[in-house]
Amino acid sequence: MKPGNMIIAVVGAIVRMAVIVFAVYAIYRGALLCYDYGYRIFTEPAISSGEGRTVTVAITEGMSASEIGHLLENKGLIRDAKLFVLQYYLSEYRKDVRPGVFELNTSMTVEEMMAAMVPEEDEDDETGGKAE
Repeated sequence: MKPGNMIIAVVGAIVRMAVIVFAVYAIYRGALLCYDYGYRIFTEPAISSGEGRTVTVAITEGMSASEIGHLLENKGLIRDAKLFVLQYYLSEYRKDVRPGVFELNTSMTVEEMMAAMVPEEDEDDETGGKAE
């Protein structure tokens, strides 16, 4: 075997090994990120404990989950707007959150905030008549 061919073979093997190591590392980091987000979707604690700080939030017509998440993050009510979007779409409140002005607290979890963003409707509105 010629020395030039041997050098090319060795360099090619080193490059292939580097690509494999990079791919394994990328998969490992991706798996950790996915696990972290998956765990936090259901266990994310409130920003503060105790009484917390009350913040007034205005949700307008047509706001997306992402826009609501960024609003809550900017107001200091949540840590991660992207995580909020996942929590929103996996919650039972995703179809019930309506526009309005809401009093939210830093001691509330995201689930409690979404429940607070569901406006209370009169029973008359739901049944089309008077409640019995």
